Amino acid sequence: MFSRTTQVEIQFGDCDPAGIVYYPNYFRFFDNATAGMLSAAFAMHKRNWLDHYGIAGIPMVDTGARFLRPSSFGDMVEIRSEITELGRSSFSVKHTLLNNGEIAIEAHEKRVWVARTPEGGIRSTPLPDEVRQLLEAAP
Repeated sequence: MFSRTTQVEIQFGDCDPAGIVYYPNYFRFFDNATAGMLSAAFAMHKRNWLDHYGIAGIPMVDTGARFLRPSSFGDMVEIRSEITELGRSSFSVKHTLLNNGEIAIEAHEKRVWVARTPEGGIRSTPLPDEVRQLLEAAP
């Protein structure tokens, strides 16, 4: 399935008073890595693929992580993101964050392809065949 690697430099503002990354910031990194991976798969920026496919977004319905070692201000980390499962209207992503070549975090997320309802809410909608084919392909 499709995968992509992202480099992230840990900034001072990403860290807590102990000087290590404040854990919610990892989920921000992973959200950006997912958007970047899909943008690479679809060959267009997120704002364009939202319009192109007529969707409201890809909200997360499940997430979790195993934190194995900390990262600090100035570290350059690598996030390897890969599609691991495609459902009818959902897809799963695995993120592996490496610091100096060692696994620091293993995370997962499940997201749903959603469209707006006439009432202004959102509802799941099937993954288009084109999206499915792009996400099944290895880069």
